[in-house]
Parts: sequence; structure tokens; C-alpha cells
Amino acid sequence: MRMFLGFALAFHAQIILVQDSHFNTYTEPLTGSKLFIKMVPVTGGTFNLGSPKKEKDRKNDEGPAHEVTVDDFWMAEVEISWDIYELFLNRKIDHTFGKRGQIDLDIDGVSGATPPYVNYNKNELPAINVTQYAASQFCKWFTAKTGRYYRLPTEAEWEYACRGGKTTAYSFGKNAKEIDQFGWYKGNSKGKLHKSRMKKPNKFGLYDMHGNAAEWVLDSYDPEAYITWEKGIKNPVKKNRVLYPRVVRGGSFKDDPAKLRSAARGYSTHVWKQRDPQIPKSLWWHTDATHIGFRIVRPRNEPDKNDLHKLWVQPKKEY
Repeated sequence: MRMFLGFALAFHAQIILVQDSHFNTYTEPLTGSKLFIKMVPVTGGTFNLGSPKKEKDRKNDEGPAHEVTVDDFWMAEVEISWDIYELFLNRKIDHTFGKRGQIDLDIDGVSGATPPYVNYNKNELPAINVTQYAASQFCKWFTAKTGRYYRLPTEAEWEYACRGGKTTAYSFGKNAKEIDQFGWYKGNSKGKLHKSRMKKPNKFGLYDMHGNAAEWVLDSYDPEAYITWEKGIKNPVKKNRVLYPRVVRGGSFKDDPAKLRSAARGYSTHVWKQRDPQIPKSLWWHTDATHIGFRIVRPRNEPDKNDLHKLWVQPKKEY
């Protein structure tokens, strides 16, 4: 039997966790402003990605459930707010640095976002209608500013973090009636986005993993991806060159509880840019995706500088 962190991988339905007193929550300041991002440690382990066949509201693209191992990472406690994303948009604090990590990346070499054609964003709320590329470029900019490596989560990392150690449909159990305590969805949001931290966090201390803004992950969407990985895999990520579809997770304030389940998969579509008048269409904004945001992760083991770009999203123009 293959061993992982001293435990036998014998219990496929059980998430394996290892505690480490040196792997702690921290705050990453955006030096030059009063804002910061709180990063929560998520100790890696092995779990079943996807949903069991008998889970209520299960979709075919959630299976077969299969064993996946992820390494340690930190994840942002909440979705990235517009206040924070706007610092990347206006670039006024680029050259104000605090205590930095080991990564030396030219901040002037990071592409800057264009202003949105129609801005649906509001201060103190999660940033929305940004493209996957824009979310990833924020991560690259944040890496250059802090000297520590940030990126979007993989689909596997996101689901592992969302579950918070649970194997049930939601991080709080299997009863969808309890969703009011943990997330904003169609039944309680009154059709609008809400501030973070207004609902209960999951067991890992992460807020709004169910609902509010749906969240970009790194993966391209493939309804049969789990068939390929059925025999088990470590740190998987599926990246295709095509622009659509790409995965979003968590469901949003517009969705029914079924789409907020930990295993539920959403994906992007060209319709999200339908009202964009630019030719080619913007790399940065989805004019009709007012329900899509993102949060960031930092892997505990940072990649070599030559490999930093591998999990940052590359631009692809739409004509």
C-alpha cells in the first residue's frame, strides 16, 4: 500500500489531515494601502474528488468519484474584494514594498487591466465579472508585489478546501435546508451579492465557499475528466488551449442550493461576453458574468522561478 505523510491510503472516503504548528494563518498586506488578505492554511491530504452516485442532485460530470491527493496550501479566507482588485487595476501602489519573500519578479512586467466597459462592482463586495485571465494576472501582480507565489486554486484544491474535511454534499452536512447559515443563494440573497464573512465559515475557516460569488479555478472544463483520473492522481490540473469552457466552483447568489454543493461544477461560456463591444473582446472582463469572482491560494512549496508561469493563465484573444 502506497504511503502518504505516514498514513496508509486505505480509507477512500476519509480525508487524511496532518497537523503542523509551523503552518499557520497569516495576513498579507497590500503595502501602500490599509488593505490586506488573510490566508488560511489548508493541510494537504487525500480525499474523493466528485460526488457519490446516490448524492441528491448529482450531475454526471461529478463522477466517477476518485481518490485525489493535494499538497499543503494557503487559501484566502474570503473572495477577493473589489477594493483589493482595484489596487491592481489602478496600479498606484506598485512600487511601495514591505517585507518581501524570495521571489524577484518585475512588477512593471505584469500586464495591467483595462477598466471595465460596464462596472458592476462595489466597494467591500467580492470583485465580479473579471475573466479567468484577469484573476490570474492579479495573482501574478500580487506575487511581484509580495515576493511570495500566488495563483488560482486547481479544481481539486478548491473542492478539498470547500469540503473542510467532510464527505457530505455540503461542508456542513447533507441537509440543504441548513444552507442559509453558510451561504448566499437564490433563496436568501434577494438577487444580489453580499459582503464576505456574513455567514458561517466551514471547518477550515473559509467563508462563502458555498454561494455569493462563484469562483474561478485553474482548470479547463471537461465533463469526462474524472474518468481519466479514476485510478487516483496527485495534484491534478487540466489545462486546454481553448478559451471555453473553463471551470467555476461554489455556485452563486443566483443559484439554487444544488449548484452550491461541494462537488458541483460550473463553467464559462462565450455568452458572458455577449455585450462586450470591443473587437477583439476584452481579455479582462465578462460583461454579463456578474456572479463570477475568485479567491487565491499560495502553495506551501513554491515552484522554481522558471516554473512560476506554468500555473498562471496565458492570454487568449477572442475575435
